[in-house]
Amino acid sequence: MLSTVNHAPRPSTQVGRFLLRRALGRGAQASVWLAHDPKLDREVALKLRHEPLGADEMDAWLHEARAVSRLRHPHIVPVFEADVHEGRPYMVFEWVPGGSLAERLARGPLPWREALRMACDVLDALQVAHHAGVVHRDLKPTNILIDAQGHARVMDFGIAARLDASGRAEPRTGPEAGAIVGTPGYIAPEAARGAPPAPAMDVFSLALILVEMLAGHPARTPEADPVAAMRRAATVPVTLPQDLGDRADAHLRAILAEALAHEPAQRTASAQALREALVNWLDGIDAGANSTLPMPLDMGAGTPSAGQGTLEFLWRRMRHKSDFPALGEAVARIHRVASDEQANLSSLSNEILKDVALTHKLLRLVNSASFVHAGGGTIGTVSRAVALVGLSGVRNMALSLVLLEHMRDRAHAQALTQEFLRALMAGMLAQGFSKTPQEREEAFLGAMFRNLGRLLVGFYFVEEAQEVRELAARVGESTAAWRVLGVDYETLGCEVVRRWGLPTPLQQVMRLPAGRVPTRPVTEPAERLRWLASAANEVADALLSTDPSQASGRLEALAKAYAPALGLQSALVAEAVRQAREQVGDFVQASALVLAADSPVRQWLAAPTTAAPAEDATLALALDATTLPPDALPDPAEPTLRLPQAAQDGALVQALLTAGIADVTQAMVSDQVDLSQVLRMVLETFYRAVGFSRVVFCLRDAKGELLTGRFGVGEGVEAVCQAFRVPLQAPAGKAPDLFTAVCQRGADTLIHDTAAGAIAEALPPWFHQQVRASAFLVLPLVLKQSSFGLIYADLLPPDRLVLGEQVLAQLRTLRNQAVMAFRQLS
Repeated sequence: MLSTVNHAPRPSTQVGRFLLRRALGRGAQASVWLAHDPKLDREVALKLRHEPLGADEMDAWLHEARAVSRLRHPHIVPVFEADVHEGRPYMVFEWVPGGSLAERLARGPLPWREALRMACDVLDALQVAHHAGVVHRDLKPTNILIDAQGHARVMDFGIAARLDASGRAEPRTGPEAGAIVGTPGYIAPEAARGAPPAPAMDVFSLALILVEMLAGHPARTPEADPVAAMRRAATVPVTLPQDLGDRADAHLRAILAEALAHEPAQRTASAQALREALVNWLDGIDAGANSTLPMPLDMGAGTPSAGQGTLEFLWRRMRHKSDFPALGEAVARIHRVASDEQANLSSLSNEILKDVALTHKLLRLVNSASFVHAGGGTIGTVSRAVALVGLSGVRNMALSLVLLEHMRDRAHAQALTQEFLRALMAGMLAQGFSKTPQEREEAFLGAMFRNLGRLLVGFYFVEEAQEVRELAARVGESTAAWRVLGVDYETLGCEVVRRWGLPTPLQQVMRLPAGRVPTRPVTEPAERLRWLASAANEVADALLSTDPSQASGRLEALAKAYAPALGLQSALVAEAVRQAREQVGDFVQASALVLAADSPVRQWLAAPTTAAPAEDATLALALDATTLPPDALPDPAEPTLRLPQAAQDGALVQALLTAGIADVTQAMVSDQVDLSQVLRMVLETFYRAVGFSRVVFCLRDAKGELLTGRFGVGEGVEAVCQAFRVPLQAPAGKAPDLFTAVCQRGADTLIHDTAAGAIAEALPPWFHQQVRASAFLVLPLVLKQSSFGLIYADLLPPDRLVLGEQVLAQLRTLRNQAVMAFRQLS
C-alpha cells in the first residue's frame, strides 16, 4: 500500500548495485524508489520491503517473484530482477516516466474514451496475469502507470497471489498467511473479509478505478481509520456515483454495477468478460452516432464486437419473421406522416385507413369515455378524429394499436398483452405528468417505447425472455438481459427504432437518464422528457406490483422523489393515475381484450379505488355490435385493407354510411370546421363503408375548363389523382368521353364493367392507361345546373360493384353534403 511522500532520500543510498535517486511512494510493507542501474545505465523503479523476511517467508516471496517475472504483456510493467538487500527483499521494474494514474486523477476526471481505453489496457494485463495463475490483489491508481503514448501499464505484483491448476490460491506461509491484503479504497468485499485470492477481486478493483476515472473522485468515501475503512469495504455495497459523465447511460451503468456486485458470484465473470462488455458498449455508442472514426481502442480492425454481433443476430432473426418488417413499416409510416410539418389531416387519415382493423379500433377508442368530451358527440371518421384529437394524439393511439395487434398473435399472448398494457400505462401516466400539449404527446411516446426492447424479446425470443425474468430477480433486468442476450433491452429497443428510421430525439427519450433523480428543476426539454418517462414507468411498476392498500404510500414516495426535478405533487400523480386508469380501461374495451383473472392490469382496473364505469360509457358509434347484426362486424384481426365485396350492400355498409353522414353533419355545424375537413370525411366514408379501392375528389380548375383530381383515399391514389383531367366541354368535332358527358348532364353514373364494348370505347385513354378500374361510381357536384366537381370511387380488377338503392341514396346524401359545404364554407 503506497502513499506519496514529499521528502527525498540521500542520493548516496544504494540497494545492491542500484543507486536510489528519490522516493516515489511509501506503503505499509514497502517503499518504491526511482533508481539508477549503473551496469546497464538506465533508470529503474525499485520496490524495497521495510522489514527482513525469515527463511520460509523468503522462499515463498521468491517463488511469487519468479511467477510475476514471467508475465509478459505491453500493459504490464516488467520485473527485471529480484534479490535481497540486508535481509530485505526487493524487486526491480522498468521505469515508466509518465507518472501514475493517481497523479493524473488529481487533476480531475478523464475524458470518457481515454478512461475506457485505459480500463481496457488494464483488463488486457489482468487477463494475461489471471491466465498465468497470478492475482494482483492490490490494484489501485498508484499501481497503474501512464506511458508516453497515454496507455496504462500495471505494476507492483509484489503481493500477488498464485493460483494452482484448479484456480485455487496456493497456501502462503509466515506472517502473511491468512492476512487481509489490499487497500481499503479499492479492495473487493470478499478480500476484506479474508476470502482466498481470486480473479474476481481484481475485476472489482478495476471497476472502482474506472468509476473514479469517469467521476473524478473515488466511489468509496476515504476514511482516516484504516480498520473502519476495511470493515466498511467488507460490509457496505458500492453505490455508483450520480455523475459519471454525459456518456454514462443505463447500459454502461449496468456494466459497472455488475462488475461491482458485492457478492463475487453475481459479479462479471472475468477480466475478459468485463472488457468485452465495455467494448460492446462503445460499439453501440459509435453505431448510434453513425461514427466513421477509427476505433480508439486496439481491438483488431475489421473484427465485429460481440455486442454488435448480438444486435445483428437478433435483428436478422426478427427480420426473418414476415410480421416484423410489416410492423416496422407501419410504425415508421404513421410516425413519419404525423411528425411531418408539411403533412395534413388527409395524409395521416389515409395511412390509417389502409388497415380496416386499425381504423375500426381507433374509432372505437376515440368514442370511448376518455375522448368523447373532446368533440362533443360520436366520431365516425378518422378525419374528424384527427381534427379533434390532433395529429400527435391520433398517431399515439394508432401506434399503440399497431403494437398491440402485433403482440397478441402468439400462444403467449396473455403475457405479452400484460407487458404491452404496462407500457401503455407508462405512456398515459407520462402524459398526465406533462405541462404542455407538445410535451404530453412526446412523453407518451418516449415512455411507451422505452419498453419496446422488452416487448420484442418477449415476442420473438420466448425462452430467453423467461430466462431474463428469472435472473432479473437476483441481478436486475439490465444485467440479466446482458447475460442472456448479450445486449440490454434499452439498447435493443433504441437500435430497432433507429433502423426503423424514427427520429433521434425519440431514441434519446427512450434511454434511461444517468444517475439519481436531480434535486433541481430539469429545464432542458430532452432531459426532462427522459425523466418524465422514468417517473411514469416507475409509477406504472408500483401500481402493478404493489398491494392496493399500500399503493398510495408508494405513489407519495415517488412523487416526493421526482418533485424537485419535474414539479410532481401527490395530487398531480393521483390525478394522472385516475386518468390513466380510465384510458387503459377504455383501451381494453375498445380493443376487445380479455384479461386473465390474475392479470395485474385487470386487478388494478378493478381495484376498490377505481370508479365503476358509467353505463353510458359504452360506445355510441354505429359500429357497435348492439346496433348491428351479430355477423356484420369484421374480425378485428382481419388484415384486409377494405371490406369484402359481399358487404357492399349489407347492414354494415348502411351503418357505416349512417355514422359518416352524422359525422359530416356534426362537423358542418362546428365553429372550427373547414371545407377540406368536410370533403375528407365524405371521401373517407365512401372508402370505408363500401370498400372502394380508391376514392377521388375532382374540382374545376381556375379557368373553369377542366375538372382535375385534387386528393383522394386508397391504393395508389396519388397517381390516380394526377391522371384525372376531365374536360367540361368536348373538343370541337368530337363526341364527349364518358366523364365529360356525365358532368355535362349532371347524372349520377354507376359502371359495373369497364371492359364492356360501348363503355370501354367511351372511356378516355388516360383511364385505360393509368386508372384501369374494373367498375366505378361517379357522382357529379352541381351548382346552378353546372358541374364544378365530382366524386369518383372505383374497384380494381377482378372485383365488381354491387350497390342497392338504399346504399346509393346514402352515397348521394354524402355528395349533397359536400355540395352544401361548398355553399356554406367556400
